[in-house]
Amino acid sequence: MFVCLCLNSFVCLSDSQGGYPAKLKKVLIVTAPLWFKAPFKILRLFVREKLRDRVFTISLPQLIQHIPKESLPRHLGGTVDVEHDKWLSYCLNYMTNSDKYGSSAMSDHICNSNSTKKETGPESKTNNLLKENNVVNEESAVVHDNLLSGWTCNTTNSKEEISPMPPSSVSSGFSDDDSLRCDSSQSLTISQFVEYVLKKKRAGLIREYEEIKTRSSDGTFNVAKARPNLLKNRYTDVLCYDHTRVLLAQSDKDPMSDYIHANFVDGYKQKNAFISTQGPLPHTCADFWRMIWEQQVLVIVMTTKVFECGKIKCEQYWPPDETSDDLTYQNFKVSTTSLSQFDNYCVTRLEVTNTNTNEVRQVSHFRFNSWPDFGVPHSAVAMLDFLGKVRKCQSSMLQDLGDKWAGHQRGPPIVVHCSAGIGRTGTFCTLDVCINRLEETSTVDIKGVVEKIRSQRAYSIQTPEQYVFCHLALIEYASARGFLCSPPDLSDLKPLEDSD
Repeated sequence: MFVCLCLNSFVCLSDSQGGYPAKLKKVLIVTAPLWFKAPFKILRLFVREKLRDRVFTISLPQLIQHIPKESLPRHLGGTVDVEHDKWLSYCLNYMTNSDKYGSSAMSDHICNSNSTKKETGPESKTNNLLKENNVVNEESAVVHDNLLSGWTCNTTNSKEEISPMPPSSVSSGFSDDDSLRCDSSQSLTISQFVEYVLKKKRAGLIREYEEIKTRSSDGTFNVAKARPNLLKNRYTDVLCYDHTRVLLAQSDKDPMSDYIHANFVDGYKQKNAFISTQGPLPHTCADFWRMIWEQQVLVIVMTTKVFECGKIKCEQYWPPDETSDDLTYQNFKVSTTSLSQFDNYCVTRLEVTNTNTNEVRQVSHFRFNSWPDFGVPHSAVAMLDFLGKVRKCQSSMLQDLGDKWAGHQRGPPIVVHCSAGIGRTGTFCTLDVCINRLEETSTVDIKGVVEKIRSQRAYSIQTPEQYVFCHLALIEYASARGFLCSPPDLSDLKPLEDSD
């Protein structure tokens, strides 16, 4: 099955002129075959920039992340019973005699539903549906009435969604601009940044972090707080935002089976570049590998140890080495094919098999071993080297995919987790964004990046030490890469004793 869906808003000029698409909102290319992906990657280079960030290549399970289930037919994962012959008959009659049908005619011709009547009326339901898809704007007011009278269908879904549908991980197949850019008015050149940090000193940066930390949350946590999902959260005080949470494909028609403790986080010039998540629990490992599979993840970054300070911080969700037995989580079998040890980290090559389809994929697992809980790495150089190796691996594995990947040029999201998924995870993402920005624009805005990341993954950057470390690491990176004439004296910024 190969489906292309276009979501438009329309402007009605007059009765004689008809309507035309005012703004193409989104083009969804669903389950694109290989023969399409190759020319697609070439043709996108010649498409106008305005269209680039509106074209998405997605899999069928990801479709409900763009369009509510109430608007999709059952064969596309929705809840609407569509009678195609009646729909075509209606379209013919409507175009030849638009006054023939009343306000309820469309639902009689399109939908064949056995659901009970909801308390909310069709106007309220349609308004919510339009808002969720960003269809309503000032120019679409004329078409709004047609939607109210014609496109309201009863479905078998007896429960409304708790929160708006989150975005998909699949960034535009064309653009690298739907991204975390930060307010340019706050950006500093690298020289100005060094001067700013030296002037602030350690105490000033800590005060700056505390001011950020005291701000109220940027969203709700309704889904994470739902009773069936509470045990899926490792910590009761670390929850997932509704508006950026990763949705799993529902299984066995269970509306709560789409929850996993994970949020999308933007990278520099890449929307949903990361998935920030907690260390899997014994009973969430199957969901974790389901997420890896559905989001087509190539690289997993782990910044915690399985055991720390006598406590289990993360479940051992992969075979430790090549001699270990394979691990099976529902329909996913995980095997370790190689293990490479380095001073501060190790890299495990994993083979993931979907036993339902026998499809096999490669995943690289990076584990950083020199990062204490609630603290910072003892060496910024080691951390920066680790981050560089992660990016190089992502690029190499993406190249190996060839035409199998037609999404963002930087590839699928990188999954990053520690134990809670906020402290070390947030620090890693912050550094990656800031380094990419520095390389391209020679400017820095750590505060803006942290604010943006915290708006997508609550509580990211968990301690003042981690916030200060981001500044130190970025200056060390700039010095090593020749952005600074001479390395500054950072002794006043380093802690007097280890954080852990």
